[in-house]
Amino acid sequence: AGLPGTVGGALYMNARCYGQSISDVLAETYYLDRAGKYACLRTSSSDFDYKISPFQKNGGIILEAVFSLETGNSEVIKIEMEKYRKDRIGKGHFEYPCAGSVFKNDRNFGEPTGKIIDSLGLRGYSIGGAKVSEHHANIIVNAGNATAADIKALVSYVADRVHEAYGYTLEREIIYVDPEGGNDNT
Repeated sequence: AGLPGTVGGALYMNARCYGQSISDVLAETYYLDRAGKYACLRTSSSDFDYKISPFQKNGGIILEAVFSLETGNSEVIKIEMEKYRKDRIGKGHFEYPCAGSVFKNDRNFGEPTGKIIDSLGLRGYSIGGAKVSEHHANIIVNAGNATAADIKALVSYVADRVHEAYGYTLEREIIYVDPEGGNDNT
């Protein structure tokens, strides 16, 4: 609840929030493979990992998903959904356009990435129209006129500052898309 995006995007990135990944409830996915053939992937735990799905490697186009859900008390579920939605609003997730969390959390660092970035006083720091969110330091927002170059420069700046201060190499959660049609993960 309150996680913006599409089912296809959530499957592609194996979206995770509040201790659960979409792959935890995914039964199977129907997709077109690179040859254009209709295919089905039945989910197993070895196919997915933290912010990783097989679609990032196989190039499949996700068409449909089947989920294995549990029944529960609808009032309790509504309360929990509202709690998550309010939490995301409180963290400023919807104040400006953004791509969500920029960097993955590496538990070996001892704290979530947002707290590490925040410890360097980078909230509100901007390059061009791109700005580190003042609500959550692991989110870079478009403050009005950000270009892709602004965002990439700010992502690099934040990663460099964290590396200089702590020796940590942050791994991007967001994937840059090359205008020529491929992923640009440089």
